[in-house]
Amino acid sequence: MSRPTTRSKNKRHKPDNNEGFSSEILRKIHLTGEITEDDIHQLYMIWKPVCQGCRINTKDNPNCFCGLVPPSGGTRKSGLWQKMSDIVLSLGPDPCKDLRVSNESPAGLTNLGATCYANSILQCLYMNTAFRRGVFSIELDLLKKQPVLHQLARLFAQLHSSKMAVIDSAPFIKTLELDNGVQQDSHEFLTLLLSLLERSLRHSKISKARTIVQDLFRGSVSNVTRCSMCGRDSEASSKMEDFYELELNIKDMKNLNESLDDYLSVEELKGDNQYFCESCGERVNATRCIKLRTLPYVLNFQLKRYVFLPKTTTKKKITSLFSFPRELDMGRRLSEPSLLELIYDLSAVLIHKGNAVNSGHYVAHIKDEHTGQWWEFDDEHVSMLGDHPFGEGSSSSTAKPVWNEPLVQSSCTGEKDSTVNGNLINTGDVQMFSSADAYMLMYKRRTIQKVDNMQLTGCGSSNMETPEKLVYESNNYCPPFHLLEEIKELNESYDDTCQQYKLKKEKEVENITERRQEVRSVLSEVPVHPLEESYFWISTDWLRQWADSITPPVLDNTSIQCLHGGVPVSKVGAMKRLSTNAWNKLLLKYNGGPALSNKDNCINCLLDGAHSMVSADNYRDRRASMKELAEAALAGRSFDGPLYYVSRAWLLQWLRRKNVDSPCEADAGPTASIRCPHGLLMPEQAAGAKRLLVPESLWLFFYESANAVKPDDLLGCSTFPVDSEVCARCSAELSQVACLEDSLRAAKLKQRQNHEKLVLGKNIALSPGCRYYLLPSSWLTKWRTYITASGKNVSASVEPESLDNILDSLKCEKHSHLLERPLSLTYKRGIVVQRVSNTDGLTIITEDDWKFFCEEWNCTEEKGISAKIEFPNCVSNKLPGSCKDVPVLDEHLSISLDEANDEAESSLPIIKTIPESGTVLRRKVYLPKLSSLTVCQTNYLGLAKMYQF
Repeated sequence: MSRPTTRSKNKRHKPDNNEGFSSEILRKIHLTGEITEDDIHQLYMIWKPVCQGCRINTKDNPNCFCGLVPPSGGTRKSGLWQKMSDIVLSLGPDPCKDLRVSNESPAGLTNLGATCYANSILQCLYMNTAFRRGVFSIELDLLKKQPVLHQLARLFAQLHSSKMAVIDSAPFIKTLELDNGVQQDSHEFLTLLLSLLERSLRHSKISKARTIVQDLFRGSVSNVTRCSMCGRDSEASSKMEDFYELELNIKDMKNLNESLDDYLSVEELKGDNQYFCESCGERVNATRCIKLRTLPYVLNFQLKRYVFLPKTTTKKKITSLFSFPRELDMGRRLSEPSLLELIYDLSAVLIHKGNAVNSGHYVAHIKDEHTGQWWEFDDEHVSMLGDHPFGEGSSSSTAKPVWNEPLVQSSCTGEKDSTVNGNLINTGDVQMFSSADAYMLMYKRRTIQKVDNMQLTGCGSSNMETPEKLVYESNNYCPPFHLLEEIKELNESYDDTCQQYKLKKEKEVENITERRQEVRSVLSEVPVHPLEESYFWISTDWLRQWADSITPPVLDNTSIQCLHGGVPVSKVGAMKRLSTNAWNKLLLKYNGGPALSNKDNCINCLLDGAHSMVSADNYRDRRASMKELAEAALAGRSFDGPLYYVSRAWLLQWLRRKNVDSPCEADAGPTASIRCPHGLLMPEQAAGAKRLLVPESLWLFFYESANAVKPDDLLGCSTFPVDSEVCARCSAELSQVACLEDSLRAAKLKQRQNHEKLVLGKNIALSPGCRYYLLPSSWLTKWRTYITASGKNVSASVEPESLDNILDSLKCEKHSHLLERPLSLTYKRGIVVQRVSNTDGLTIITEDDWKFFCEEWNCTEEKGISAKIEFPNCVSNKLPGSCKDVPVLDEHLSISLDEANDEAESSLPIIKTIPESGTVLRRKVYLPKLSSLTVCQTNYLGLAKMYQF
């Protein structure tokens, strides 16, 4: 198997023999000072042929124009030659894409973050023709007073008459003050919205609009409780309760009929659930059930897919398949027989996608009343499903037609069958659909038929007219006039935006086409074939921008122009050779310049370049020989003749540099680091003063290079022969510093030996009867850092403060009592140690440690804070030295005796200090060893007065 080919455009270009030939020409020019026409052709590479078919543009050929444009039919990711569709996309979104496909195609609603639950409900309400007519019939005065009604009517008007395929629902959502970042339940939203609309429409002067919510969506039920002994219903059974939807259990249910049977099933009240019958005057067995009294025109079923789990106290979604019919007969479900055929047709299915309870996505499948076609409303996206509510081949919801599915009835009357005119209702073949995500079902009643002018009941309205006639006697679907005018203006503005975008798009496409033709036309004329023909130089960078930019910049040749105003040979890789005709076209259209022709080749730069090249060759050759001497000096080789000192660190850095053609900044200061402030040779013991000897020839090379870089810096290149004397003053200072450091090291070593455990930070075992001393923990931390510093940090470490001053700050100036809080002790397995605590400001040390500290830090031994460990038999409840009991302070200051009492009962060890400790802390003062501590009475009373306790 052959290896795949790889692109080599990023690989380094291999130099050809022309570079060596050019070097020879430059050497000849440097020696003779003469420049021929052939030299110009060779150095500026004019002799190279016009390139054909390169994959990339060649830098070392000014006659190569390949790669500036892609091949025919090719494109690039950006610029002039990218796909035309991408260029058009840069103009911004095409407003024409938001145009409705047709007037029959419904519009979508924008999702503001988590408003799919509201969008799906609003689409269901809008697609209900009767409800839409009712909203459009609301008078203008009421719309002005009720913002919710006005925004709803405005939203419906846009959905009805706007040319936009997507309508912004933000004004209506903001009017309802909904949080668009929080997902809500669509069922709760529908219930609250209908209740709000019903209250708002009470003020309407149009009677048919005032009751549109009740006429369309409100039915009634009653909870009937019947005594099993006397057979009478309770008084509450006659009470009617309104509903907007019926909430049905679907757990362990297969279809809608079973859920309705469960909803209307009879519950027996026995045992502890017996019913108190007022007629019988006692608790008796009874039955309870729900009876449907009236049914609305739009019958909504809320499928209870969320069930509560007692074990986890969480909710879970039921994702099992649930079947429901296309056609539903509700006549026998009523509590009283109806002479109407209450046949309902499936009009909408609300779907909740996702398994989580508090998240997911709502989508509505709605049937168009006029065409009978089903549409899927997924926020902004609206798509036709056809005759099937889920579309053919849908994967989101399983929707299988099931035939010969008989309806099963159940009622509270105890009768097995419900009849109309003495005949059992036979459903025949019923088409069923199944879904694992259906969350709400909406059914719409067929047109009501009058039967023999008899009084009918259970139809959900007091009269026998259809809801369409209840709302509108005419077939007027149009929104109110003021809303039509507003939408007309919006449509005109939208049409104007679309037209402007089309013109802008056409102009941009035309401009791109013209620019591409221009580039290809000019590039076809740029080659200059005969050497005698006149030509112009042009910057390759500008040429690339011109060939690849939709809007090219002004022609700019300044990047290839030298200080003499000509074209230097050093810029030959950054410019191209254009024909006079091509140059004139570019200059005429893009102006700029300067114009650099074949007569502007800079001879001065060419001579300077020849001199620089020869000098660089000489410098490289000389440096290569000097490098061998430097490496030998670094290896410790001895040389004959005069020797000179240079900095060892500087020499190492000099050796690391590669490909050097001339002296640079780093060549300066070969002896700067070994020269002392007095201008003499610094002692080698000083920091950074390491040096080595180099032969005279190498030193002279260093000296010349340094002076070439910094001719005025004589100090940085001071000369130190091998017999140079070391500065006596610097030697004396170094010796003195070394002696001080040696003595300081010895003193610190002695302290580390005297205080071995303190240095390691270990706790010491405390014995009753022994004398100990207390030192501030912060001072010990600084002391430990000071004596453990090593190396360069020996003299730089900070010395702790004087112990005398530190101990004085721990005592009350007036009463000489100890101000720090008492220490906590730990008594375990017969060993007493100080309890480790971040709040303790003192640390216990041994008597020997204290004596050593007095010697080492010139501290008065009598100033020490001594301490003893005791095991008391009891602990007094009073402060020692005080005749008063310890008071209980207010919320700002209180004294807690719990810890002291607990320790007294268990005979824990306590610490007794001299001077005694007087401890007063804000909010709480902990006195764990009251029998051995004396509180400074004056300080205590002063604080008591301050805090008024």
